[in-house]
Amino acid sequence: MGSVAITHPETGAEIVVPFEAPPISASSRYIPEGNTHFYFVAAIANYNSPTRAELNAGTDLTPEIGGTGTWAIITASLDAADLATLFTPQISGKTTVDTPTIDMYADATSTDVRTLLPRGTVGYIVKFPEGDVTGRKMDVFPVKVLAQGKPTVLTTPSVIQLQFAVTKNPAENVTIP
Repeated sequence: MGSVAITHPETGAEIVVPFEAPPISASSRYIPEGNTHFYFVAAIANYNSPTRAELNAGTDLTPEIGGTGTWAIITASLDAADLATLFTPQISGKTTVDTPTIDMYADATSTDVRTLLPRGTVGYIVKFPEGDVTGRKMDVFPVKVLAQGKPTVLTTPSVIQLQFAVTKNPAENVTIP
């Protein structure tokens, strides 16, 4: 990576400018298994800043999860065409959550997540992408359970597919207490 020296137009100071942008710092990569956790928490006073006691009062769903939706917080884009050009610029639209689902293993005696999260249950799903570790980040989703699907897929473990409505704007990248 080379650089060039230029003179600041107001101060006259010499500034060294690189020829190319520096790279982003390297990440410590991981896979979700063994790291990512999901909790259901029935009550949080301020979901933008949950307390450790509130999180501990929740239920760790992680050991029974067979799969999840993306839970991606996304903003739609809207076309904003005008008559002056053939190019169609876009603006940001409304925010939503993409595929808020959790597949939990079903129990042969029906003593599973169906008792904890019946349809209509309200509360919070808390997603810890890198685990429940103080100082890392979590996302908090105010939710209502919409469905307990029971898909039948041969030769795979049976699951209860929970579908959620996210009822308020999620709290994204909240520091874990």
